[in-house]
Amino acid sequence: MSFPWRSSKPRCVFISGGGSGIGEEFAVRLAQEGANIAIFNRKLAPQVIARLRQHVVRADQRFESYTADVSDEAGLKAAINQAVADIGAPDLAINSAGIQLASPFATASSADFDRVIQVNLGGSRNFAAAVLPHLRPGAHLVLVASLAGLAGNFAYTAYCASKHGVVGLAKVLRIELKLMGIDVSVCCPGEVETPMVANERASIHPITDALRSFAGALQVEPACEEMLRDVARRKFEIIPGFKPRLVAFLFRHVPGLMNKNIDSTVARAAKSLR
Repeated sequence: MSFPWRSSKPRCVFISGGGSGIGEEFAVRLAQEGANIAIFNRKLAPQVIARLRQHVVRADQRFESYTADVSDEAGLKAAINQAVADIGAPDLAINSAGIQLASPFATASSADFDRVIQVNLGGSRNFAAAVLPHLRPGAHLVLVASLAGLAGNFAYTAYCASKHGVVGLAKVLRIELKLMGIDVSVCCPGEVETPMVANERASIHPITDALRSFAGALQVEPACEEMLRDVARRKFEIIPGFKPRLVAFLFRHVPGLMNKNIDSTVARAAKSLR
């Protein structure tokens, strides 16, 4: 399907974390729109490039993969600059790279906490800083945060802190980049069935799982389709799925009620563990 682009379709798209999950699905969907795609990942992703080539719509369409860790500012900047030289400047840049750590605060190390902040929040900052010199009026920067950037959950201290930071970063960039004619969006999906989530589920804390069940889970394909539909409309805050949108709404408008519900759920889950 073609998305309802408010202006023209993107000609060149840069995606961090494009080697799997949400980033990979974004790349596939945007390749089907005819865009040149550059993906940035800690490891090269030839399997994703091969998948993208199955969706070519133009004879001169290009797909490239670059090694880059978003927490490495200099390395990411060099990879972005190389991609610009190879396939051109992006008119849509999406930071989808991120990591997860689910561990109660009392047992999580400061090193683990710092690493999550460094990748999720610092990486969002580094990606925005690396692509900004190449963005022209009419371009669009998208940061992928999480519903955890709008709400809290048990054992998500580092993750929630980092994603709340990404939402705050996006809010300020929206104001500042508007003066340059550049739009900013922040995606706040709830649980999406990606490899990262599947790995986490194998060792998830029962209380965390009990709280997450309220917002439900989405398959990656419909979640990305919905997010890209709102990206095309240049919507600022994007939350795919009815249940996650409901959670965000309730936390904003009736936080006391939500806190009572959370405390009750946590108490039941903790009792079942005993």
